[in-house]
Amino acid sequence: MRVDLSGRTALVTGASSGFGRRFAKVLAASGAHVVASARRTDRLTELVAEIAAEGGSAEALTLDVTDAAAVEAAIAAIPKLDIVVNNAGVPSGTPAIEMPLDEWRQTFLTNTEGAFVVAQAAAQKMAKAGGGSIINVASITGLRPGGAASAYGASKAAIIRLTEQLAMEWARFRIRVNALAPGYFETDLTHEFLQSDFADKMLKRIPQRRYGELSELDGPLLLLASDSSSYMTGATIAVDGGHLVSVL
Repeated sequence: MRVDLSGRTALVTGASSGFGRRFAKVLAASGAHVVASARRTDRLTELVAEIAAEGGSAEALTLDVTDAAAVEAAIAAIPKLDIVVNNAGVPSGTPAIEMPLDEWRQTFLTNTEGAFVVAQAAAQKMAKAGGGSIINVASITGLRPGGAASAYGASKAAIIRLTEQLAMEWARFRIRVNALAPGYFETDLTHEFLQSDFADKMLKRIPQRRYGELSELDGPLLLLASDSSSYMTGATIAVDGGHLVSVL
């Protein structure tokens, strides 16, 4: 999908690896100035250098989304903000019966509260500037239960409902809020799991009989980031090879 995001600034959280890294590069390749944020400064420095080498524009922002004061200060300091990709997140694969409460809390603190804090600070800036697009990265585990995904899935289900709620409240400010719900893609976080015996069994339940490639998220991302989705808000787009509609 070809779109022109020239003149727009995009903040991507969790940009040091996986989805976030890919999203930052795709948005930069489409002309946006990208503010790539994460906790790992070294990874961000490498990413910004790669984007520059490819002719794009980017800057690194070391940021922990669980630090609300730091998030608010960082976003307030960005001169212009048109697009936010709320991607920062942590995994959780402990069975519910064994899960320490600290793991549950940390999952929600990063995946749900962190996303809200970023979205709220961004919306306050966007509302004054005439609008923008916020893209929350959810998961198909927020739409359907998965093995040992109680904390992660619940945190992503909360993101989907939060997306709908914020879309309703912020439409008056011309702020669109939508969500991407990826299925299983191979990233740094999922590599080990996707090599397991359980993953082989799960693959048989995906109608396309394969895992996603990161490039297959480019189109949905650019759709939601650009004016091509100007009449879309509150939507969740699943990109999962048909996993959600597979036979139970």
